[in-house]
Amino acid sequence: MLLENKVVIITGASSGIGAASAKLFASEGAKLVLAARNADRLDTVVGEITGAGGQAFGMAGDVCEEAFAKALVNAAVGEYGGLDVGFNNAGRLGTLGSLDDITVEDWEQTLRTNLTASMFGAKYQLPEIAKRGGGSVIFTSTFVGHTIGMPGMTAYAASKMGLLGMAQCLAVEYGAANVRVNAMVPGGTDTPMASSFTSDPETRAMVEGFHALGRIADPMEIAKAALFLASDASSFVTGTAMAVDGGTSICKAA
Repeated sequence: MLLENKVVIITGASSGIGAASAKLFASEGAKLVLAARNADRLDTVVGEITGAGGQAFGMAGDVCEEAFAKALVNAAVGEYGGLDVGFNNAGRLGTLGSLDDITVEDWEQTLRTNLTASMFGAKYQLPEIAKRGGGSVIFTSTFVGHTIGMPGMTAYAASKMGLLGMAQCLAVEYGAANVRVNAMVPGGTDTPMASSFTSDPETRAMVEGFHALGRIADPMEIAKAALFLASDASSFVTGTAMAVDGGTSICKAA
């Protein structure tokens, strides 16, 4: 029970890494506030957790809106009495294509979803976590743009790399309050978002080949890394870009 009685917010919780983390965290004793755009899928995840005896409720909304980030924290405090962990996981690939084909609107929406929304989350999560005597804030970044550059994904990479710098600076700002801030850097993961890019066998094989393990991750494998960062097991880990990448950072094979 690594998260027994810990109150946790997870965004992007209706599928992929977020849904896997929600189920894993609940099994470890967490009290969950789950957020996503899709209310039906979110209700399904909440139902699976509560049906198994876990504690969770969902709030459908847009993480790009600052008011929603504040509402999630208020809900955690109102329902459970405080907040211990903020897992800012929601994201999007955005429009893929060469930079000269990407509109300003496409660029800004990708950055707002992947970077600004996480800033909104952290802005309201950090003070409440500090009130509890410490805890953890986690961002979901990516290997794209960190260890491997991929054509057509400039906006996605730029937005996700911003999370690394934000994690480092916030780790210093809140270190004295015993709040740890880290970014996970997952490798390719078998999520609905990734499937839009790796749907054909040739592309999937290419992405799998980026990894020393020769495959992409199951979402639960990434969730287990998030559990480490959320729990007291990572009590001396802050400001990191933690690779959970199947070896993409060290695999240079063609």
